Amino acid sequence: MTPDELADRLDKAADDLEPAIRRRVVHATELGKGMIRANATGRPGPNVITGKYRSSWQTVGRGIPYGAVCTVGTDAPQGRRLEFGFYNMTDSLGRHFYQPPFPHVAPAIPRMQNLLKDGMFDAAAEVFA
Repeated sequence: MTPDELADRLDKAADDLEPAIRRRVVHATELGKGMIRANATGRPGPNVITGKYRSSWQTVGRGIPYGAVCTVGTDAPQGRRLEFGFYNMTDSLGRHFYQPPFPHVAPAIPRMQNLLKDGMFDAAAEVFA
């Protein structure tokens, strides 16, 4: 392979890298959302009452130069309380609350990190194959 052929191949790989990374990031984020929803389906996570909380988890993604950014989250008001719990809280009516944490996001994070890492290796392998 001549230096010019190598340069052309690297240019093509650079052009193909962004969409390959974006696909992997979006895929890992969707799988992460599924993991969080699965963890929010009963102990040790929160119990399911109506399913509204579990279905409130959404992903938002956007492309950036040479990659992508995706966010997994919920706008449900109980999200933070369910994940982290609260202790010795008294509301404005004088009622005392204690709720232990029911982690459902934290257990999914290491698995999501591994998916993202593997996805980046796969994206590089795809464009340099």
